[in-house]
Amino acid sequence: MMLLAIEQGNTNTLFAVHDGAEWIAQWRASTDSQRTADEYAVWLAQLLTTRGLTLADLTGCIISSVVPQSIFNLRNLSRRYLSAEPLVIGDNVDLGIPVRILKPSEAGADRLVNAIGAHLLYPGDLIVIDSGTATTFDVIAADGAFEGGIIAPGVNLSLQALHEAAAMLPRIAIQKPDKVIGKDTVSNMQSGVFWGYIALIEGLVARIKAEWGKPMTVIGTGGVVSLFEGATDSIDRFDPDLTIRGLLEIWRRNTHITGQ
Repeated sequence: MMLLAIEQGNTNTLFAVHDGAEWIAQWRASTDSQRTADEYAVWLAQLLTTRGLTLADLTGCIISSVVPQSIFNLRNLSRRYLSAEPLVIGDNVDLGIPVRILKPSEAGADRLVNAIGAHLLYPGDLIVIDSGTATTFDVIAADGAFEGGIIAPGVNLSLQALHEAAAMLPRIAIQKPDKVIGKDTVSNMQSGVFWGYIALIEGLVARIKAEWGKPMTVIGTGGVVSLFEGATDSIDRFDPDLTIRGLLEIWRRNTHITGQ
């Protein structure tokens, strides 16, 4: 089995290849809902050659996307170039977990995949923090159920809003400032974003734990959350592979069921 796992967020899209034993390649591209299956195929074929692979070597595909208009092209990529009918989260896939929210259909594919990836490795009740375009706080019960959570603006979205709404504020990179109190515009903004998000994380984690009333392990995932490693005790573990672990598990559950 050679599986292509595609995890598409609003900002970036991850393509990862699993050879049946381990993940052997991962690549990221900026998310573009207008990119066609043919464009994806040309890009992906070139990257596969760096691992000594071709599109023909890929025998399966699983897709998780929060961009509905892109799913058509990603599905066609699998059908045309991999000769495989893809599994699509939220479409033809049995996740195998309870979704205990008022409208289960509203749960984002990425959040459910993270819930499965987290429950596989970490026991007990969990909070998963994933920061991309939005920063999400997801509560996963000890039985693996998705219990709901919180959606807040992502770090980059906040920076973009500051830059676009205030003429005098420049576009800056996210980094940990030397001091909390900034001495110029850039350090003021860096402190506001970096320590502001630390405060957001610490405050919301504390409130979730108080409301849940039982011990919880907090897992951070996503490229932006990794910037906060070492800056707060509110996150117990940083796990960049949460999503692809979840996708692999969903693939295994469903191909076992369907006999693929």
